[in-house]
Amino acid sequence: MTLAIAGIIVGLILLVWSADRFVEGAANAAGHFGMSPLLIGMLILGFGTSAPEIVISTLSSMEGKSNLALGNAIGSNIANIALILGFTALILPITVHSKILKKELPVLTGIALIAGYQLSDNHLSRMDGIVLLVLFGAFLIWTVYEGMRHPKDALSDEVVEELEENKMPVGKAFIWLFIGLIVLVASSRLLVWSAVEIATFFNVSELVIGLTVVAIGTSLPELASSVAAARKGEDDIAIGNVIGSNLFNTLAVMGLAGTIHPVGVDPEVFTRDTLFMVALTVSLFFFGFGFRKKHGKITRIEGAILMIAYGGYTYYLLETIKA
Repeated sequence: MTLAIAGIIVGLILLVWSADRFVEGAANAAGHFGMSPLLIGMLILGFGTSAPEIVISTLSSMEGKSNLALGNAIGSNIANIALILGFTALILPITVHSKILKKELPVLTGIALIAGYQLSDNHLSRMDGIVLLVLFGAFLIWTVYEGMRHPKDALSDEVVEELEENKMPVGKAFIWLFIGLIVLVASSRLLVWSAVEIATFFNVSELVIGLTVVAIGTSLPELASSVAAARKGEDDIAIGNVIGSNLFNTLAVMGLAGTIHPVGVDPEVFTRDTLFMVALTVSLFFFGFGFRKKHGKITRIEGAILMIAYGGYTYYLLETIKA
């Protein structure tokens, strides 16, 4: 048990470090090869901050532990909105300037509703997973189209500033990309093993461990990047990290989990976890879209509401375990 707890701690530290190195290397490498800053912001940052969830989902599903993968995806989406955006908005209110992000908000809401419908029968089938992966492919195509059609956007301006601040030679970018990926896979493997050991020891489901410990751990890269971006006044990167991560989590992570190893889940996964994820996504849409306003905004009060909602959800989840 002591070894498993140590594995969780070491795994999470290495996970956050490697995800950061992976994103920096990938973003700089993409910039050297002429990818537009907007596409880097929409694709590289979204994929990079979701890389821990994607790797953990793939590894755990291949080992027949799709409940852990599913819990990680749903729990990360919940943590990204309620915990990370809530905490970030408490520090500094987040204003959405990017027109691209305003287009992604209804897309994210629609995808969350689709995923919710798929889990309403308490089963994530292989066909469900394939549908999500097809939608993921369509989303990537749409992203490239939008990025080429509207290369100038508030998000692209902020990405340019970030790239200039963290500029590195192409050789160094590929080295960090490679090292980040290797450590990311290794730390994810350690985290999966430790999570399963802890779940077995405390006699709780792998799903619950995925919803809590693993979900919060894999969301730490988003927390670090969102808080840092907000403090620099880069609000669109702060919220873009979460939107992109949740899109990748729902489409790629859940899609891979269902396709590799279909999973049946308890009814409360839909009534408790999935519906809460959908409700948070809808609230993010209303906060960020800014109806009748020029810009959407997540205020400190709304940030506090999100944090309270996350605290209430976590308390209820722990009480359910005790019962």
